[in-house]
Amino acid sequence: MIRFLLKGLIRDKNRSLFPVITVALGVMLTVLMYTWITGVMGVTIDFNAKFSTGHVKIMTKAYVDNIDQRPNDLAILEVSKLMEEVKVDYPDMTWAQRITFGGLLDVPDKNGETRSQGTTMGLGIDLLSPGSKELDRIKIRESIVEGHLPSKSGEILISNEFAENLEVEVGEQVTLISSTMYGGMAMYNFTIAGMVEFGMAAFDRGAIVADLSDVQVCLDMVDACSEVLGFFPTKEYIDEEAKLLASKFNSKYEASDDQFAPMMLTLTDQNDLGTMLQYVDAMKAVVVFVFVLAMSIVLWNAGLLGGIRRYGEIGLRLAIGENKGRVYRSMISESVLIGVVGSALGTIIGLGFAYYLQEVGFDFSQYAQKSTLVMPNIYRAQITPVALVIGFFPGVFSTVLGTMLSGIGIFKRKTAQLFKELEV
Repeated sequence: MIRFLLKGLIRDKNRSLFPVITVALGVMLTVLMYTWITGVMGVTIDFNAKFSTGHVKIMTKAYVDNIDQRPNDLAILEVSKLMEEVKVDYPDMTWAQRITFGGLLDVPDKNGETRSQGTTMGLGIDLLSPGSKELDRIKIRESIVEGHLPSKSGEILISNEFAENLEVEVGEQVTLISSTMYGGMAMYNFTIAGMVEFGMAAFDRGAIVADLSDVQVCLDMVDACSEVLGFFPTKEYIDEEAKLLASKFNSKYEASDDQFAPMMLTLTDQNDLGTMLQYVDAMKAVVVFVFVLAMSIVLWNAGLLGGIRRYGEIGLRLAIGENKGRVYRSMISESVLIGVVGSALGTIIGLGFAYYLQEVGFDFSQYAQKSTLVMPNIYRAQITPVALVIGFFPGVFSTVLGTMLSGIGIFKRKTAQLFKELEV
């Protein structure tokens, strides 16, 4: 029966061509939108995890309450003890100390007078320890556009755009003016080892990266840090595991009144990422629903037009005694075939566009010049196993639904009118 119906659809293009094209276009857009939303969210989570939030992050309770200010006066003390503790309790996790700070970067002239200045956002990470994963985690090596990685204490990396604004070169000495953990003035000389492009507008405008030990000395934060970031061994964020881990860790200190007691937050507890994830999940459902509804309406109308054109055929089949239910079911079977063929075609085309956006991406840097968020400049689509099948649901379901609605008229046909219709 299926072979018979398939031959009929192939031979009668008027009956199948328009529905197949409609389904293919709808499925293509569904797949493309799904992969784009998935890719944008995946890149956003990845960037935030590596540069800011980690999969989980440990801070003091007081720091959490003022997290937007990045208050180093509320930093974690005796952090080496805490690191030993978490490495024993959670051996599968990778832990990294970070210090985030702000200040003024001063560039002197040959006489020692200020030649140029600029406000900077600084990041203290482990650059010099053998086996440090921080360089690979935030892709520092790949980001260097001039100079080299810091090889000794006192060397820093500066964003290329910031360096151009300050008119400094690799090898020049600059002075960081900031405040210590205890509120005093901090002044520390650094040598520029290299220039980098982070691929984020917020960092590229005015960021520097220094070794953690240098920043600890500069800001009087010996054996202290702003945050301790934790990463899963799979390098992918798993919300359920992160929440379980945070709940287990925080249960040790929830009864403490010490404002400097450590507290763990998950990625979704920071930077409004939890709300963003919920919004994206809702958007995916809305995309599928909208295309199902739109294609169902279009295919319903196409079915009504096709039913009028096939008025004589259906009437003849009923006149020779074919059961109305059988005719109705055969039309639904035809719609399933049309839905599968159209969905397969639309999925292939949609994945083609998605692959291009995954490899090339779309540069949003011109729209994020004033952004202060940890967001990448280039967004990409992401092809996942779900993308291979997500289009078949709206494609097949909408086709069948449209045929079911348009085919209801079969049951309203009266045998007494069939011969008169056939004569016409």
